[in-house]
Amino acid sequence: MGLIDRFIGIAPTVTALGSAATGMAEVFTQNATRRMELDEEAYARAIAQHGQEFAVPRQGWFDGFVNGLNRLPRPLLALGTMGLFIYAMVEPIGFGIRMEGLQRIPEPLWWLLGAIVGFYFGAREAHHFRHRVWPARVTEETTVVPTGQPVRVVRPDDDFADNAALRDWVAGLRD
Repeated sequence: MGLIDRFIGIAPTVTALGSAATGMAEVFTQNATRRMELDEEAYARAIAQHGQEFAVPRQGWFDGFVNGLNRLPRPLLALGTMGLFIYAMVEPIGFGIRMEGLQRIPEPLWWLLGAIVGFYFGAREAHHFRHRVWPARVTEETTVVPTGQPVRVVRPDDDFADNAALRDWVAGLRD
């Protein structure tokens, strides 16, 4: 077949005609293969940029210092509260004088302090709640993979027949 095309000389003409038809068709409809290639290239660039944006740079002394400061409020509040109990036992008169001073602080200032502490710990707890890995719920329909060892199927109704509190708890899990 290739030899006959060379003798007749129509192969270059057919190729040129096919390229022209393809070019003309792409004017009206886009080339799906080319579109997929461009989409993949754009996706690869976006992923590379995203990876560079979140690459962990080497931390300097200032970053370590700020991270240390961010970890201080909880232990300081806990230790400070315990310190107040110790101070009240060691120096009751001085403790009483300071508590009278705290009573003179206006109520809006207490509300502001409560909001600041609440938002600080609430945002921290919400962050940990959002990034928590939830375990899968085990139900009676759970498939047990055989391991060659005898498997005892646990039925909550059987095991908790003598304990009403555990029976109610298991019933609550099913709801």
